Amino acid sequence: MAREPVFYSFHFDNDVFRVQQVRNMGVIEGDEPVSANEWEQLKRRSGGVERWIDDNMKYKRCVVVLIGSETASRPWVKYEIKKAWNDGRGLVGIYIHNLKCLRTRTTCSKGINPFANFTVDGQSMANLVTCHDPNSWDAYADIKDNLEYWVADAIARAKRR
Repeated sequence: MAREPVFYSFHFDNDVFRVQQVRNMGVIEGDEPVSANEWEQLKRRSGGVERWIDDNMKYKRCVVVLIGSETASRPWVKYEIKKAWNDGRGLVGIYIHNLKCLRTRTTCSKGINPFANFTVDGQSMANLVTCHDPNSWDAYADIKDNLEYWVADAIARAKRR
């Protein structure tokens, strides 16, 4: 299977260390992370964050929403989901609450489905976008073994919309 270019959507402050584990798996071609310092600079510029998201999502075939405890409430995650759907990109959610934070060595509580915040033709997007909940005993291996297939399925689903 070909390595598809993806855009990762997540709550930076809470989940960056869990997200790094997924990025470092090397299973798919992910986007380059923005540093916390760069992110703060982008937020200060008018339209800076939107422009950064638009530019970095431009050539991606799928948006992978890595769902932590507060992801669903994050405004930029909402922007990324809406943009991905409207642009016809694949969308898939992966719960990362069972990955241990590399800094604290702890897991977090399971977040709510961020796609439940949206409706499409009167139907909850949560019914249209698959969210995977990796097994609790080895979430890392479950994600690594399946990520490529989950992305391919999301891209295929987007083509049928």
